[in-house]
Amino acid sequence: MSFERRVTIAAASAVAVAVVLASLASYLVVRHELSHSINTSLNRALGGVRSTPDVNILRRARHPHEIDAAGIVQMVGPGGQVTLAAQVVTPLPVSKAITALARAGRGKLTFETHYDGSDVRVLAAGIKPGLAVEIDRSLSELDSTLSELRLILLVVAASGIALAALLGWFVARTTLAPVRRLTAAAEHVAATNDLAARIDDTRRDELGSLARSFNAMLGALDGTIRALDESARAQRQLVADASHELRTPVTSLRTNIEILQRSDGLAPADRTRLIADVVEQLEELSALVGDLIELARDDEHVEPLEEIRLDILVAEAIEWAKLHSPNARFDVDLEETVISGVPSRIGRAVNNLLDNAVKFAGTDAPIEVRLHDGELAIRDHGPGIDPDDLPHIFDRFFRGSRSRALPGSGLGLAIVRQVAERHAGSVSAGPAPGGGTIVRLRVPVAT
Repeated sequence: MSFERRVTIAAASAVAVAVVLASLASYLVVRHELSHSINTSLNRALGGVRSTPDVNILRRARHPHEIDAAGIVQMVGPGGQVTLAAQVVTPLPVSKAITALARAGRGKLTFETHYDGSDVRVLAAGIKPGLAVEIDRSLSELDSTLSELRLILLVVAASGIALAALLGWFVARTTLAPVRRLTAAAEHVAATNDLAARIDDTRRDELGSLARSFNAMLGALDGTIRALDESARAQRQLVADASHELRTPVTSLRTNIEILQRSDGLAPADRTRLIADVVEQLEELSALVGDLIELARDDEHVEPLEEIRLDILVAEAIEWAKLHSPNARFDVDLEETVISGVPSRIGRAVNNLLDNAVKFAGTDAPIEVRLHDGELAIRDHGPGIDPDDLPHIFDRFFRGSRSRALPGSGLGLAIVRQVAERHAGSVSAGPAPGGGTIVRLRVPVAT
């Protein structure tokens, strides 16, 4: 059974119970009032009898069936003897309780019986010692009125239940319309994988809140899937580029090693040169594999974030660069700077920038290193970057026209950009005034 049908049935049932209870209450109230009216009439007639407590009152008594009023039917003596009123043929039943009232001359009781072709209510009362009176009132009018009332209430209850069912269906259909749209949207997403679908969320109630939550969930899921697709695409591209880049050094290594295997006829000098080439190629291959591993980590944060003194880290990187490139000179101005990040990855990015600057320094002018307001600027005085290459220098495996003859994998600046983005920062490069290149790494300062 559908939820809409259950809501309709529940609403109709609730209204039906309310209508039935209201009808029953109305019926009981009316019956009580009519019954009370009959009792009042009987007691009024009894009051008239007590004011003239004499058997002769029967001569003036009128039978209650002849007019719409209570009247005396009979007098009862202490032994149960009955004196009928005028024109009364059939006596009312006389019980021991009524003869007791006659003997005592006080007290009263009320009962209902079938008399003279109809149901009547009888009031018996002692009026003086040795005498009791019985007065009746027909219940035909009461029964007729209650019968009509039952019919009316039955019609009203049936109409109310039918109307309640109709209104319940309308309310359920109107109220559950957002749920149907939500269901349709979910089924559409399940059938088409179209996460761009949205439903109306302008309502300011619980269903509107549910719609907004559903839309937010779709948006988050869409973003996650897009990110996963982009990550998978990037990984596939990385694998394709890596396989292309690895093919050349691996082939060269294999060739040189095969020559070394047949080195019986090689001159010692050629053998030494060949071994040096193999070692150099292994170093380049190791650096390439390390760069690939660094890029493949993407947004994986294996290490926790720490507060880093960036000025100290840059100073240590400069000392490391001097050890590996003794001819390199640096002009350094570092401002005390604290950032939040992964030390190993920030250090790798700074080392790559310094290596790149040393590689392209080209003149005797020192490499300028400046750190102010969370921005690290490294400027060399080399030949600069070809304007056509500038938009691509941070791409993976890209090597500009002026760097293809130099050692390197084309991954250094790509790693710098990845590290900067993972730390909510950025990196840019451009021509420096007077020649050369300036690269700027910006990382938010810790607060």
